[in-house]
Amino acid sequence: MSAEPIQPLTPGSVRRLPQGEDFRRNIARRRFIGRIWRYLFFSSLIIGVIALVTLLGTIVNRSFGTVAVQERVNPATLADRPLEDLSQEELLAIAQANISGNVRRRLDREEPLAERNEAELLRIIEEFVLQREVVNSWPLSETLFNYRHIEEQAAEEFPNARLEFRSWVSWDFIVRPMSRTPALAGIRTALLGSIWMIVITMLLAFPIGVGAAIYLEEYARDNLINRIIQTNINNLAGVPSIIYGMLGLAIFVRGLEYFTSGQFLGPGGAPNGRTLISAALTMALLILPLIIINAQESIRAVPNSLRQASYGLGATQWQTIWNHVLPVALPGILTGTILGMSRAVGETAPLIVIGAATYIVTDPSGPFSSFTALPIQIYNWTSRPQDQFRDIAGAGIVVLLILLLSLNAAAILLRNRFRRSI
Repeated sequence: MSAEPIQPLTPGSVRRLPQGEDFRRNIARRRFIGRIWRYLFFSSLIIGVIALVTLLGTIVNRSFGTVAVQERVNPATLADRPLEDLSQEELLAIAQANISGNVRRRLDREEPLAERNEAELLRIIEEFVLQREVVNSWPLSETLFNYRHIEEQAAEEFPNARLEFRSWVSWDFIVRPMSRTPALAGIRTALLGSIWMIVITMLLAFPIGVGAAIYLEEYARDNLINRIIQTNINNLAGVPSIIYGMLGLAIFVRGLEYFTSGQFLGPGGAPNGRTLISAALTMALLILPLIIINAQESIRAVPNSLRQASYGLGATQWQTIWNHVLPVALPGILTGTILGMSRAVGETAPLIVIGAATYIVTDPSGPFSSFTALPIQIYNWTSRPQDQFRDIAGAGIVVLLILLLSLNAAAILLRNRFRRSI
C-alpha cells in the first residue's frame, strides 16, 4: 500500500488571523474581561485581609485594657506584711482559719491544702478569703482614647475599687488553673489537655495515615474493593466533625469504656471513658482522611523513573519505597500532617460530644485522665454573661494561636529540613 503524497500548503489554505474592526473589538473585549477578573481577585484579597485584621484587632482589644479590682477583705487584716511574702505554713494557717468548712472539704477532695504550694494557696486565699474580683473592665481602645471617662465611671459606680491596666495574656494566666472568678482564672489545665491530646493524636494518626497511603498507591490493585475504599476516604474528608464526635462517643467512650477509662490496668482508673485517650482516638479518626489523601498525592508525584532505576539495581519493592519514594514524598506528607494537626487543635464539637469537662482544676497526668482543651474553655468563657470572661476568652484565643503557630512552625522546619536533604 503506497503512501499518499503530502499536499503542499498554498497561500489560500492558511487561515488568516481576523483583521479590521472585528479583530480590535475582540481584543478589547478580552482585555476588558481580564481586567474585571483581576479586580475581582484583588478585591477578594483586600476583603480577606480586612477580615483578618478586624479579627485580630478585636482579639487584641479584648485581651488588654483597664480593670476595676475590688476586694471584700483587706489583705492588711490577715497579715502584717504582703501575702506574697508569706511562707507556705503561714498561708496555710490563713486559709484554714478563714475558709468555711464546706469549701475547705471540697478543696481537700481535689488536693489537700497542706500539700499545696505557696502559689496555689495564695490563689485560694485571693478567691475564697479576699474574694478579689474584677467588677468592671474596659477594652484597650477605650483605655487609649477615653481614659478620663473610665476614671469618672469607676469613681461613680465603684468607689472602693482601684483601676489597673491589665494584660489578660500573662504568665500567671498561663500557669494558673481554672477559676470561677475571671480575675483569677487561668488556662494551665486546658493548655496541658490540648498538648496531651495533640501529641497522642499525631502518634496514632501519622503512622496509620502514611501506611494506608503507601498501601493504596504502591501495593493495592485497581479492583472494585480498593476503588470503594478510596471513594470512602475521599468522602470522609468532608464529613462534619460532630459526626466524628458521635462516633467517638458510641465506640470509644461507651463501647470501649473498660479500656479507655484505664480500668483494665487495675483499680483507680477514671469512672468513665471520657478521657484523653478517647478524645485523641476521635481526633485521629477526624484527621486520618486528610493525612491519607495528602500522602497519596505526595507519593503519586514521585517520578516512576526513580522507582524503575531502583528496580534496575536489584532493589525490592519495599526497599524502593523506603529508600527512594518516601524521602522524596516526605515534605508533601508533612504538609498534609500540618493541616490535619491544625484542624485537630482547634476542634470543639467532637470534644463536647465525647464529654470534655468545661470546668476542671486537676491537671491531666496521663492518657486515661479526665481533661478539657483550650477550644472548650474558650467556648465556655464566651457563653458566660460577664464581660470579664470574654476578656479572658480573647486571651485564651491568643494563647491558642501561639500554640498553633508554634506547632506549625516546628512541622514546617522539619519539612524543610527533609526537603533540603533530598
